[in-house]
Amino acid sequence: MSGLRARQKADRHRRIIEAAAALFREAGYEGAKIEAIAAQAEVSVGTIYNYYENKGDILGAIVSLEVNEVLNAGRGVVARPPANVGDALDTLVGIYIEHSLHYLSKEMWRQAMAISTQLPDSPFGQAYTALDRSLTEQIRALIARLQQIGLVRQDIDGAALGELIFNNMNMMFIEFVKRDEARIPELRAAIRRQNRILVAAIGV
Repeated sequence: MSGLRARQKADRHRRIIEAAAALFREAGYEGAKIEAIAAQAEVSVGTIYNYYENKGDILGAIVSLEVNEVLNAGRGVVARPPANVGDALDTLVGIYIEHSLHYLSKEMWRQAMAISTQLPDSPFGQAYTALDRSLTEQIRALIARLQQIGLVRQDIDGAALGELIFNNMNMMFIEFVKRDEARIPELRAAIRRQNRILVAAIGV
């Protein structure tokens, strides 16, 4: 029975997240009502409040879903990176960027960033920071792997380099999210152009 309950709970979570993501896109974060999310997810309003305190918590769950999916995809790149430093970085960063608007719209990202900035010590703010840290750690792991297989110089501080690559990508992603007219191919090209300078400096 416990297995069945766990599956039912997971199914309710999934329906709530999918309904909320759709309504946040259609009506905007502020315009989407908990009652409408419940109706679309085919659960009671009480069920939603059993899982989440407010809409911000639901948005946080969507962000977590987004980031955890790209982390899962990124593990394959770290384990078996392309045999070229530039291609390896571009493949991993490409997974992050290409998936970034799968569940969340730019308006949703702006809302998530605002909450994490305004309430950094809240559960949402702490979770958002932890997700950024996980992405940073994965880039650091890729650099370590590239050093291990002899593609990146051993004297490079791989941890610092991973932080640098993430921080630059994150800043460019924030600028991308600010502008509705900005497109993913432009963002990827800009990140690739800047990373090219690092690749030239760290390669063996």
